[in-house]
Amino acid sequence: MHQQVYHSRDIQAWEQRWFSEQNSAYGLMQQVAWTIAQRLDALFQSTASHKNIKKIAVWCGSGNNGGDGYCIASYLKQYGYEVEIFASVSGESQELKQAIHYAQQNNIWIHQNFNILQSFDCHIDALFGIGLNRDLDETWQAIIQHYNAQSGLKVSIDIPSGLHANTGQVLPCAIQADHTFTVLGLKAGLFTGQGKEYTGQVDCISLIPIDNILKPIAHLSSTHIQLPQRQAFGHKGNYGHVLVVGGHADMGGAVMMSAESAFSAGAGKVSIICHEKHHTAILARSPNIMLQDINALTQADIQILLDQVDAVCFGMGLGRDMWSEQQFFKWFPKLNLSEHLEVVLDADALWFLALHPELLGNHTYATPHPGEAAKLLQCSVKEIESDRVNAIQQLQQKYAGQWVLKGAGSLILQDELWICTVGNAGMGTGGMGDVLAGMIASLKAQFHEAIHLHQIVTLHALAGDHLAQAGMRGLQAHQMNEAVFYVVNHGMK
Repeated sequence: MHQQVYHSRDIQAWEQRWFSEQNSAYGLMQQVAWTIAQRLDALFQSTASHKNIKKIAVWCGSGNNGGDGYCIASYLKQYGYEVEIFASVSGESQELKQAIHYAQQNNIWIHQNFNILQSFDCHIDALFGIGLNRDLDETWQAIIQHYNAQSGLKVSIDIPSGLHANTGQVLPCAIQADHTFTVLGLKAGLFTGQGKEYTGQVDCISLIPIDNILKPIAHLSSTHIQLPQRQAFGHKGNYGHVLVVGGHADMGGAVMMSAESAFSAGAGKVSIICHEKHHTAILARSPNIMLQDINALTQADIQILLDQVDAVCFGMGLGRDMWSEQQFFKWFPKLNLSEHLEVVLDADALWFLALHPELLGNHTYATPHPGEAAKLLQCSVKEIESDRVNAIQQLQQKYAGQWVLKGAGSLILQDELWICTVGNAGMGTGGMGDVLAGMIASLKAQFHEAIHLHQIVTLHALAGDHLAQAGMRGLQAHQMNEAVFYVVNHGMK
């Protein structure tokens, strides 16, 4: 069962439905706090680097997230830890008052400020919960920066304070946690946008039964992907023929990387259609790739080619000049009308799609990065990144088809929304999108409906993680072939 992700308002409504059934709000607060305290104690005892944790500072806000903090402090004190609370002015909710009273009963020193002058082994962030949706004022920004400047293990309750629960954007700064214990259900902001930089390891505290009203907005893509075993009597014709189309006279590398990744992912045959000036270089690197000159093909030639292949990558290195536009109109209408082809649109094909919008078929996979998404939606990159979930939904509403919004926590929209939780910052380098496009075409050519788009995106990210084991800085896309080969055969261990 894939892990489900929820919108914060749906979590809050679910919680209120639970309370309306005469379940205690303070009782749930105690359950959450007790469970987190247990998990923290187990973490401290089982991790060599945390065994010396004795002194703990709990930073509490004035809402119910702060109430969780007061209760966690009380339970950790009962476990034998030295605990102090640093708090803002108390709020008015009954649950918060009960939590403060409980901490006082446990003789915990409560400071009505955040002027931490001594060192602690661990800091627990219970400042803001998932309801925060505005930029923090200068006072709170200073408090969060003061928190981040502390030494010791950093733990956040529900979501790192200052991070938007649904978009993963900082408001405009956020706690940088080593661990986040998110309450009741997973939120999208923990996994996409800037969220991955701030959340650390995420652990869900799920304590009440899901009712039939609560619906997820997304699923986390599993990293356990097993491709079918190849049959002993198989041959190259059984494993799909991928056609890579692009390669302007000035840009030959992109089609090369897409084609090589298609082979590395298991395609039986791969052909490149590009400017003939790149043919010698391509054959020198990969003599198993078949080649034709893009300028020599008539419309009839193109149709014959399309009838012979299973999947097409279109747009890599195509360019954006008049020649490129002519090529777009020679190829795109045929690709978009085809009923048997798996079609991947990337790079410059998306540029021309934005200029000449068309509805895409269900077997068309569009893979924009935020800049290309902004062009497609006629907005700014900042608007895309401020709400990536909304952006990918708008892309599908406008263009149909299936979509990948690349970036940290890549989003994949088929019939449902998926979030890729793997990958690394080293993959932010030219050519990685070309590798992904080749992988999508290859694996769709081989398995069609038997493999989902989110699984391919995850395999690509796992390949990047495999490659980055030796280090992220300086990682290059043309090095991905061996890593792609590895993950499609072995997965990640």
